[in-house]
Amino acid sequence: MTNFRSNQIFEAYNRKPVDVVQPSNKQTDYFNKHVFTKNAMKQYMEKNVYKEVMYAIENQKKIDRKIADHVANAMRTWAAEKGATHYTHWFQPLTGLTAEKHDSFFTAIDGTGIEEFDGSTLVQQEPDASSFPSGGIRVTFEARGYTAWDPSSPAFIMQMGEGLTLCIPTIFISYTGESLDYKAPLLKSLQLLNDAAVPVCQLFDRNVEKIYPTLGWEQEYFLVDASLFMARPDLMLTGRTVLGHSPAKGQQLEDHYFGAIPERCYAFMRDFEIESLKLGIPLRTRHNEVAPAQFECASMFEELNIAIDHNSLLMDIMDRVAKRHNLRVLFHEKPFAGVNGSGKHNNWSLATNTGKNLLSPGKTPKNNLLFLTFFVNTIKAVNDNANLIRSSIASAANDHRLGANEAPPAIISVFIGKELTKVLNAIDSKVKKGKIDELETLDLRLNISNMIPDVLLDNTDRNRTSPFAFTGNKFEFRAVGSSANCAHPMTMLNAAVAVQLVEFNQSVTTLIKNGESKEEAILHVLKSYLPACNRILFEGNNYSDEWAKEAKKRGLSNLKTTPEALKLLLSKQTESVLIKTGIFSTIELHARYEIELEKYIKKIQIESRLLGELCLGSVIPPANRYLGELAETYNELKDCGLKNDVLKSHKELITEIAEHINNIKINVGKMIDARKKANATTNIESMAKLYCETVKSNFDIIRYHADKLETLVDDSYWQLPKYRELLFIR
Repeated sequence: MTNFRSNQIFEAYNRKPVDVVQPSNKQTDYFNKHVFTKNAMKQYMEKNVYKEVMYAIENQKKIDRKIADHVANAMRTWAAEKGATHYTHWFQPLTGLTAEKHDSFFTAIDGTGIEEFDGSTLVQQEPDASSFPSGGIRVTFEARGYTAWDPSSPAFIMQMGEGLTLCIPTIFISYTGESLDYKAPLLKSLQLLNDAAVPVCQLFDRNVEKIYPTLGWEQEYFLVDASLFMARPDLMLTGRTVLGHSPAKGQQLEDHYFGAIPERCYAFMRDFEIESLKLGIPLRTRHNEVAPAQFECASMFEELNIAIDHNSLLMDIMDRVAKRHNLRVLFHEKPFAGVNGSGKHNNWSLATNTGKNLLSPGKTPKNNLLFLTFFVNTIKAVNDNANLIRSSIASAANDHRLGANEAPPAIISVFIGKELTKVLNAIDSKVKKGKIDELETLDLRLNISNMIPDVLLDNTDRNRTSPFAFTGNKFEFRAVGSSANCAHPMTMLNAAVAVQLVEFNQSVTTLIKNGESKEEAILHVLKSYLPACNRILFEGNNYSDEWAKEAKKRGLSNLKTTPEALKLLLSKQTESVLIKTGIFSTIELHARYEIELEKYIKKIQIESRLLGELCLGSVIPPANRYLGELAETYNELKDCGLKNDVLKSHKELITEIAEHINNIKINVGKMIDARKKANATTNIESMAKLYCETVKSNFDIIRYHADKLETLVDDSYWQLPKYRELLFIR
């Protein structure tokens, strides 16, 4: 019998790396090649138009429609010279994927063809809104929705094969004005944070007129061969393996981490880096991650809105380029059981128009009152809104990481390191007349040997188990899932910090009016926050059972499932941050809640159906065939006159396989019944709870028996590629 899996493995392991043609030896030669940059704008726009556009972008003002006509003409001319024939409003709906509808520049008038693109087309388009998630805001027969140009994120040209399309970043709203995407709330949160932070900055420096969050993301992902991917229906349809026994060798030797990059993977990395650089995505890092077949790339810091657009665009690029290399890229948070899953660490900081990083402690953080102000206020914001922060990273896929003894846990805590802990303790115990008493100085260097230069230390160590850690001059939000759109968690963080800064500024202003000096007032308010902040600060092992117990004592939530976490979106604290500030209307927030619950239900439903199909169609049939062969062999041996004690091991194997088959059938039946009951529920909250507690709860027991069969059934019968073949890419 020909083994289908063997053919796929042979094909996968004998592929050669695809040749990658680099446009130039210097990456700077093609960086931003396909982006309508400021330099391109200067070249294609009249001087006065360029000035008005830049003023509008820098000051977050609306661009006049007449000016938009000039911008559209310049953009079309630039894109046409590059070879673009179509344009699209590129947006990020609540599906979690990007969306685009291509229209041609070509128009026929009186039998003559012309190319046109005017300001009204640039500024606004009308895609169908009925088929995107809306949480009840729109229904099937109400199809109208609008995309609106975001001038703060540059237009770019996407190349697919020989075709080139001008892409214009936009927001997406309903006909009645509610946001139906990730970008619109994000832009509101950026404005809110700017308005809250500038007055605080001006307590220290009157030259600060604008602040903006910066983001540097780290994208983790897995790679598998295309032929093996196509032979695994679960990978194709869910992005993860719902079955599969752990290989004898996984990540326990830790030899993949930072190891030599496999040649095929290296070619893929070079290829998507070239495409990314053309589109202005400043990728800087690539390396092997902890698990076999797992990798990471990371970008330089950018303004947060642009960084998020770039990350969404990067995932599209990686998916497309992988296919050129006969690979498939997996962004799922947990594609393989038994090895580490993937996250997308969001490194968040705040910058000013004067060029200062507000979260940079400098050489003496205890004397850097500006740093301490934003540092402590951020911690306080996370403490007060820990449940909101937790809800922002909730998803069916991320549930496999959060609370699963893998970075990070489901408890939101903040790590700051021992040196900054000393600084906070000094504020708490040594504030005298608006000053901090001197602390012992620390030589932040390691002298290893006379031959090696001094190693300079950061003011904090790293804690890879912490979901929210301060790492030198930024906060690293490690809990974000690898497939997530960064905009959602960053919107929540921006809003929480903005609300906190407003409260801080009001408190300081009141104390100054009552006669305290500015420095005294700031330190006294910061000191008043520390008892609350201490609740969420944790320096130890976030995976430990002891921390879970301690966190409960501190009143911190430990929300391990998405339905639990999402429920907090409708809490009074969340509404005070998101609704009162205008980030969401009440309708929009409730719609988001329903959309996320619906996504959760559908993903668990798909996995449940697929698990049943695989068990009944790809696990039990080969097990039964092998069982038949074993039974036949047993009878033949028995006919030869062998005694029962000699045949005992054969009989035990037959019994064991038969019991696993039977258990799979029983539990798949239970799962199907549970799914039917859940589907009959009309309340979406109840349905999500049932899917979580009664449908998903069957997955592990079914998988246990299926994975046992994988180890017992003759390898030549097993058709699904195994972990040992999927994970060790050649």
